[in-house]
Amino acid sequence: MPGAYAVRRPVVNAYLVRQRDRKRLRELAAVVATVVPLGAALIGYTWLQLETLRVSYRIEKLERRAHELTQVERQLRLEAAHLAHPERLARRAQEELGLAPPEVGQVIFLEETR
Repeated sequence: MPGAYAVRRPVVNAYLVRQRDRKRLRELAAVVATVVPLGAALIGYTWLQLETLRVSYRIEKLERRAHELTQVERQLRLEAAHLAHPERLARRAQEELGLAPPEVGQVIFLEETR
């Protein structure tokens, strides 16, 4: 009887209806309700850490720039003090421009003009 099962008949499943498994949906909803907040918290924590790191680098860069500008300001103040020294100005006026202190007859006092 090996050939008795050789004829295959198509299975008619037109009347089968699949029912929803409510227990499975509840379990899926519970898993989603647990995983989504945890994932959001993890993403939020990671974002905060990265933002803190970025701001720390920015602060360090700005502090370094402020220190450099302080050094430049100090150098400029020293140079301004050196350039504005009265003896240096008098020496340059004599050497480069040929100026000399005024003679007594060249000075006109304000009281004399009144």
